[in-house]
Amino acid sequence: MTRPVTRPHHWLLAVDPRIYHWDTLFVKGKEMWRHAGSKPDALRQMKQMRRGDRALCYHGKPEYALYAIAAVTRDPYPDPHDPTPKHLVIDLRALERLPRQVTLAELREQRPLRKVKFMKNPRMTISPLTDEEYSEILRLAGIVASPGIPLP
Repeated sequence: MTRPVTRPHHWLLAVDPRIYHWDTLFVKGKEMWRHAGSKPDALRQMKQMRRGDRALCYHGKPEYALYAIAAVTRDPYPDPHDPTPKHLVIDLRALERLPRQVTLAELREQRPLRKVKFMKNPRMTISPLTDEEYSEILRLAGIVASPGIPLP
């Protein structure tokens, strides 16, 4: 059974840079991302991720800032390193580092971003973003859409 083709969704993926730094993804280019954790909310969000989705990569403490953009290259699948089938992983491909990192404080100051789940709970590892929220965050980072050229 095939899934209907839908437009890509946008996500915010948060990690502690002392455990996993997004530079690792840029060095490897593509890798299995297994840092969502085992919280039910994170697993529920991960199950909704699809190949082609875009993810904004966020570093938690001590930086508290958005760092880069990545693409989901494979739908969620069971973690091959987990003996229980509970944990899921996705494959990510590095797209680009943001021209300017956007701090959590800056994100909180923006009225269009107040409804982002991550703003209410910055301990979330995966948070969905609407198209408007994604565009606003990219604008803050210095990436602006041009006619005929879609946002990354």
